[in-house]
Amino acid sequence: MTGPRLSSETVHASTVALDGRALLISGPSGAGKSDLALRLIDRGFSLVSDDQTIVRRDGDRLLASAPPSLAGKLEIRGIGIVEVDTTSDVPVALAIELAGDIERMPDDNRQRVILGLSLPLVTIDATTASAAAKAVMALDRFGLR
Repeated sequence: MTGPRLSSETVHASTVALDGRALLISGPSGAGKSDLALRLIDRGFSLVSDDQTIVRRDGDRLLASAPPSLAGKLEIRGIGIVEVDTTSDVPVALAIELAGDIERMPDDNRQRVILGLSLPLVTIDATTASAAAKAVMALDRFGLR
């Protein structure tokens, strides 16, 4: 006998969205999740959540929202926590994993499983100047529609 299937999970990730598709940005503390989110907001994305994201399963898709205590807040190192416009319940289209050691030609079929559903997964070095551009290209190339 199996237990009930979880319908939501809190993930250590910052999440931003554009045109109804969310990017889930995960990585260890200090890896640049909030900084990459800020750079993507500067490119027209909206903040969903910073540092912690509630991911809820809705049929065959995952929806991202902020925990109530973090809604509308973005931590900007050197400045502090600032209020920003947010959106919620956005379908997650792509998982981005932040790391410093990037494969030159990675496998295009990597996935992250959350609540039993698979998301396309890419790895980006958030410290590079091109990180935001790479995130946008990855959403266009690999992101779920």
